[in-house]
Amino acid sequence: MPRVRKGQAPGKLSRVVFHERFAQSFKDPWFDPERDALARVEDIAWKAYSESRKAPLTQKAGEGFADPTYELSVEWLETRDRLRAAEDKRNHADTPSRVLVVVGAPRNDGSCPGEISKTFRLAQLCREILERERIEVDLLDLSLLTSDYAKRIYPCKGCVSTAMPLCHWPCSCYPNHALAQTGDWMAEIYERWVAAHGVLIVTPVHWYHAPSVLKLMMDRLVCADGGNPDPTSTAGKDAAKAKALELAGWAYPKHLAGRVYGVVVHGDVAGIEGTRRGLADWLDWLGLIDAGPKARLDRFIGYYEPYATSHDALDRDTGVQDEVRNVARAVAEAMKQARAGTLSAPGAKLKSPRPK
Repeated sequence: MPRVRKGQAPGKLSRVVFHERFAQSFKDPWFDPERDALARVEDIAWKAYSESRKAPLTQKAGEGFADPTYELSVEWLETRDRLRAAEDKRNHADTPSRVLVVVGAPRNDGSCPGEISKTFRLAQLCREILERERIEVDLLDLSLLTSDYAKRIYPCKGCVSTAMPLCHWPCSCYPNHALAQTGDWMAEIYERWVAAHGVLIVTPVHWYHAPSVLKLMMDRLVCADGGNPDPTSTAGKDAAKAKALELAGWAYPKHLAGRVYGVVVHGDVAGIEGTRRGLADWLDWLGLIDAGPKARLDRFIGYYEPYATSHDALDRDTGVQDEVRNVARAVAEAMKQARAGTLSAPGAKLKSPRPK
């Protein structure tokens, strides 16, 4: 039996340091009349932190779980129920086709840049084509992480690297009330991925890679690739039990497999091909099906031209606009075939000898 390695995490914060961090959110003088009330709230938060009250609202798991008596987070159960309902609706033949169009740029005119992104404009071109095909479009604009109050995606903690069954589907790492890690947007985003028949990602390149807002979502979708739908089987986050469960034989279920995808990557200097390959490889690994060569696009817009005129460069580049429209058309065509059971995906039903 492999041992669980320990010794990296620091101890808990001192009361003084906890106060300094808690107070950071209340520097505005408008809070001054309520300092006494804030001190009482801080004391409650300190006690919750000290006692590691990650999930203060729980209920017994009930039927269908390995341990029906295990106390599960009410919030996790609610997310899980929404995912199951979304999956059931998606699989119904009468449900309208839906594409999740992901805007992977952090820029919008409601935050510091003061201007919309070219990515958003390209996503709108995709939306127009899909809606003409009578396909429902769910636009997931990740730039809201930079402009909406308390909108956040917390980072993946890497549970899967300890043992696959420790990575729960959907993710159970958040919310963590003891650490004030609440309001995690992924609880909603999981549902939107599950509800989709197709996914179309439009993104710029940031330093040869996917932008941080997109990468946050990508990492948190690791639980869709082999994640454990039953946290009671690992007694929550018991690493030793998770290791034993994986070594006993794990199926590595692909919870989003079978959806079709398209990718649009744009840049201005470098990195478009590597980012496009990385995104396509990631989606392939998740079990999604590419919508063909026309659905995987990487292009420069305003190559080595000033940033200040980049939108003007996009206006002039009608070729890239039409190529982006073709990505949407390819996704629409492939999705219709997938729903009709006629989409060719050679090898899709072959059992992998190494499913990880």
